[in-house]
Amino acid sequence: MIGNDVIDLAQSRVESRWQRNGFVEKLFTANEQQYIKDSDQPETMVWLLWSMKEAAYKIYNRKTKIREYSPKKLSCSLDTLSANLAFGKVSCNENVYYTKTIFSLESIHTIAVDDQENINNVVEVENKEILKDENGIPYLKTGNMLQDISISHHGRFEKWVIIDK
Repeated sequence: MIGNDVIDLAQSRVESRWQRNGFVEKLFTANEQQYIKDSDQPETMVWLLWSMKEAAYKIYNRKTKIREYSPKKLSCSLDTLSANLAFGKVSCNENVYYTKTIFSLESIHTIAVDDQENINNVVEVENKEILKDENGIPYLKTGNMLQDISISHHGRFEKWVIIDK
């Protein structure tokens, strides 16, 4: 299964005041708050962690059909972090999701998979025929086949991703 999230950094600066009192405490676990506090770029760390949660939540929702706003239920950890790439994990209940994040000057894009072997098999696709089930979960229609797809958009950016097996 797959999930993804893209953040337009310029748009996030207009829409969000992440530094306001209580914002970080409301959305992030104690460990995640420490990542933010220790970061040389706390704003980037906020959006990295948020995008990891969002991407993983899309898999969790697809799998369980449970829709709920509980960002602290999704707990992020970072395995590697560089200027343009991060790998990590998001835990939610008994589930672990593996994430890969690509940073650019204008955006943060995170993909999440439930099988670590698929982390490098994710590809972007162009707008194709999409069907949604009764829960609003999207599928890519290719011929007579339906394939999991994750769609994310924010500001100037839109990402459609699938696992290419």
